[in-house]
This record gives sequence, C-alpha cells and structure tokens, in this order.
Amino acid sequence: MTVSSAPGKVYLFGEHAVVYGEPAVPCAIERRATVTVEAREDDHIRVEAQDLSLDGFTVEYADGTDHRPDVDVPAGLVDAAVGYVDAAVEQAREAAGAPSAGFDITVESEIPLGAGLGSSAAVVVAGIDAATRELGEPLDRTELADRAYRAEYDVQEGQASRADTFCSTMGGAVRVEGDDCRRIDAPNLPFVVGFDGGAGDTGELVAGVRQLRDEYDFAADTVENIGDIVRAGESRLAAADPSADPDEELLAELGRLMDFDHGLLEALGVSSRTLDNMVWAAREAGAHGAKLTGAGGGGCIVALDETPETSTALRYTAECHDVFRAELDREGVRAEGATDGAASDKRGTGGEVT
Repeated sequence: MTVSSAPGKVYLFGEHAVVYGEPAVPCAIERRATVTVEAREDDHIRVEAQDLSLDGFTVEYADGTDHRPDVDVPAGLVDAAVGYVDAAVEQAREAAGAPSAGFDITVESEIPLGAGLGSSAAVVVAGIDAATRELGEPLDRTELADRAYRAEYDVQEGQASRADTFCSTMGGAVRVEGDDCRRIDAPNLPFVVGFDGGAGDTGELVAGVRQLRDEYDFAADTVENIGDIVRAGESRLAAADPSADPDEELLAELGRLMDFDHGLLEALGVSSRTLDNMVWAAREAGAHGAKLTGAGGGGCIVALDETPETSTALRYTAECHDVFRAELDREGVRAEGATDGAASDKRGTGGEVT
C-alpha cells in the first residue's frame, strides 16, 4: 500500500489566458488530496472516493468506467472524478511498463471538486505518484508533472494547460507560459478563500472563452490583456523578498492587478453572481484585491487580506458557503506513510519543464 498527497492551488493571475499561451501564476495552498493505492492481482480498478463534494462513492471496473456510481450529484462531476483517476492510472501503467496493473484506490480530499482550487490536478498528481511508487517505478517531479498534465489534457479534451498539475507537483508559486514551467520566489501571501458551495463546468467554460475569442477581436485582446497583468504581477513579485512578510505596497499593487484580472474574466463570461458578490464583499471589507480563481462559473474566490476583516465579511455574505485562510504550500507532492521501501528516494526535486 502506497500513499501520496498533493496540494490544491489558487490563481494569483492568469486562468483561462494560460490556455492560449499567455503566462499564469498559480500558487499551491495547504489543502491536499490524498490518494492511497494498493496493487491487485487482477487488472481491475476499484475506486473509493471520499470528501470530493460527492458524499463519497465506490466504483469498480476493468475496461473503462461504464458503470457510474449511484450518487445524488451531477453526472458530470462524477464522470470527471472517475475520469481523472482513470487517466492517472493509465499514465502510471505506461510509465511503469505495466499495462495490466490493477489497483484498489482510495481518494480523500480537503479540496472541493470543481471549485477552482485544483482538485483534479491534485488527485491526478498524487494518484500517478502513488501508483508508480506502488509498482516500484517512482517518477522524478519533472516527469510526474508532465504525465499529470497529459492525464488532464486527455480528460479535458485538449483544453488543459500545464499550470495546475505543475503547481500541484512542485508546490510554492509557479510561472507557466505554454510548455515553459518554473518555480518562482514569492512571499507567503495572505490568501483568503471564499467558496459558494457550487462548481463550474471547466470544459464548458473554457469552450465558451474559446468561442468568444474566435468570434470577437476584443475577446482575443482581453485574453492578451490578462497576460499583461500576469507579467506586471510577476515583475512585482520578483522585486519582493520571499523570506519576509509582504509589505503594504506589494499587497496593494498585487491586489489592484487581481481586481483588474477579475474584471477581464467577468467580461469573458466566466464569473457568476455568487462569485461577484463574494468579490465585492471582500473588497468592501478592505481586502487589497479579490478575484475568482480557476475556471469560474461558481466555486471559489481568492482575496488578499492580512487582517480578519475579509474572512468575517465573507462569513456574513449570503452567497458564501465556506471561508478559510490559505497558506502557501512550498512542498508540493509528497509521500505519506509509504510502505514501498525507498522507492520515493529516487524522485528528484526538479523545478522546471521546458
């Protein structure tokens, strides 16, 4: 039995635009998905999912996920949850040269599914890591991030970027622009996350932005403008001391850029009334800035505020189902109570994919 965990993330800037080769800066946060993998003697896959905003389910299959578990949640979310696990299994089998390997898999997560916090990426990264170590073929972080991206790319029908999976693998703050992925130095920013209890359809939202971008020049310009915001924010982070608490000037500038970014994402049609109301509640409470995080359509916002005021305001906002502070997770994927000896010792700490 082998156990791995990987963190979720928030986007400081750049979601959606990153799909079109613009840069993005996601930051790993200390909320994790944990995947336990135990090899079987047959080629079956048995998945037990807990805490994925699905009230839990179990499904077993051999050649595809034709048998959907009977749970009272949207079919799309269930299909996505099983689909990501299935894609992770296929990547692990390929990496280990074991095409018929079977597994009992348990997924536990502190990250709500489809809420913009990178739950699928965390599950895929932790799943591939645990499965390859269970088979005695651990991957270095560079290959792990690449295979996790390929899994998401397949499930999302070619509309995924490397941002979520690279961030979840490496931890910390990262910069992603096309295939160029690297960690960047960043201080521990005072993130506050508000969750509306819902979830957006990532594929549908990404497709909607693509249609707008193809149809209207101003939408294409909006995507490019998001990239300009990312570059400005990255430049500001580069001038900061990552070992010190962020100063008021840095937080104010990053917050302004976050506000601009949210406005552009709203113009692209990926926000929602619940997300907008939480964003405005955070701003009115004195947050330096606030924006949606992830695909949008519902889910989470992220704000910058070192005081308790934003958290308090969101708790009293009707649209907010949950609110929490999020520390920067600098560790990325990690082994949790592995029983496969020194397999994890072979895994490197590579920080760049090109």
